[in-house]
Amino acid sequence: MPVEFLSDEEAAAYGRYVGAPTRAELEKMFFLDDADRKLIGRRRGDQHRLGFALQLTTARFVGRFLPDPLEVPAEVIDYLADQLGVTDVSQIKQYTERRQTQFDHQDEIKKAYGLREFSAVEAEFTTWVDARAWKPGDGKKSIFVDGVSWLRANKVLLPGVTTLTRLIARVRDEATERLYETLYGILPARQQAILARLLEVPEGARSSDLERWRKGPSVPSGRNMEKALERAGEILSVGLGAMELPPRVPHRRMVDLARYGMTATATTLRRHGPSRQLATLLATAIYLEGKSVDDCLDLLDLLMTTQLIGKAETATDKERARQHPKLARHSATLAVAVETLLEVTGYSEELRLEQVWEAIDAIVPRRELKEAVAAVTGMVPPPDADADGQMRALLAERIPTVSGFLKTLTTVIEFGANAEAQRVLAAMKTLPRLLDGRKKKVTEDDIDIVLVGGRGGAWCSWPDRMAARWTRTPTPCAC
Repeated sequence: MPVEFLSDEEAAAYGRYVGAPTRAELEKMFFLDDADRKLIGRRRGDQHRLGFALQLTTARFVGRFLPDPLEVPAEVIDYLADQLGVTDVSQIKQYTERRQTQFDHQDEIKKAYGLREFSAVEAEFTTWVDARAWKPGDGKKSIFVDGVSWLRANKVLLPGVTTLTRLIARVRDEATERLYETLYGILPARQQAILARLLEVPEGARSSDLERWRKGPSVPSGRNMEKALERAGEILSVGLGAMELPPRVPHRRMVDLARYGMTATATTLRRHGPSRQLATLLATAIYLEGKSVDDCLDLLDLLMTTQLIGKAETATDKERARQHPKLARHSATLAVAVETLLEVTGYSEELRLEQVWEAIDAIVPRRELKEAVAAVTGMVPPPDADADGQMRALLAERIPTVSGFLKTLTTVIEFGANAEAQRVLAAMKTLPRLLDGRKKKVTEDDIDIVLVGGRGGAWCSWPDRMAARWTRTPTPCAC
């Protein structure tokens, strides 16, 4: 049977030889230095010297004395015998004839090398385990592995595997229960009732409110954005994120609780005791506050990119592609006329206007020239025109796509901005008033020109405004 959280194989390998040591391990852990040889040299008889060396190096390698000192690989005995000059290794069997001898040797080894029994450091080790279980919330097996290293580093002989695993399991369970009780204790009665109702399935619904909260939006659409904002507003209204958690509660433990709460079913959570159930729901709800807002922003960014900007750019590109052949043809006509003008005027400065026109008419009829000028003027904006005017006009036509949720966007999500982007944020917050449905058309009198104006009252460019869009802390535009 596994020992608590260890498998049979892991428990069997604890504090024992697992196969023969490698050559490097033999040279590092089983080499007898001058201090070792001096201590071993006090023994009488090859069997006692070899047995003492065997217990000494075994404690050094596996961290404890073995119940049967001779239960070691033959390679270890041969390596030690070669260093001690023992030619007949079979004498080692005589070492266990007197059991008290091996205990006396163990006491002498502990005294000479400063090795301590586990009972001497149990309280200190328990404190170490509690710290590992409380702050980072490490699992039992992870604490066990590092605990063995801690004991070895502090020259503590390893206790029995059952003793160690049960202590670690008990201390970690106590730390976890302390976390549940701490979080449960800070919850007011109102929040306790709200969290408990999250596990109930409302009448007419197919799932609990918790499962509904955990499910975020998927397809980008204006209606889904409204649902995402409703979900975020519902979660934020509980006010759990504003609660001040005890400073002693580690952030990682809250993350672990929330991770469990995001995957466990409502049925599973209902089976837990009140403290664990509400502590898990508290951590999950706090996590969902941030996640619900992030889901809204991600969906908004996707919606703006695909439904608004993307479609407006696609429509603009299609219109440009449609106009391109006509624009190219008329531009070529104008280019020929201008080239003729430059060529004729280059011959003489005394040419009359009638002569210039005669030269141009000979290449391009004046009627075609007028048509080309009219066509190019209609398709190409003047040099001082807004380069994004066409796309902005197309965006304005698609405002119904986003008008439904723009009314609640800035009321549900608390946006932030640096000094340069405050105007952008302030303009965003006027959207609910402008889109409240009571006015069919927004006029200049409804817009604060200070908010939307740039240098000298001009609009800041579309790329600059879009650089400051839809982030909790908007990037400032260059106005």
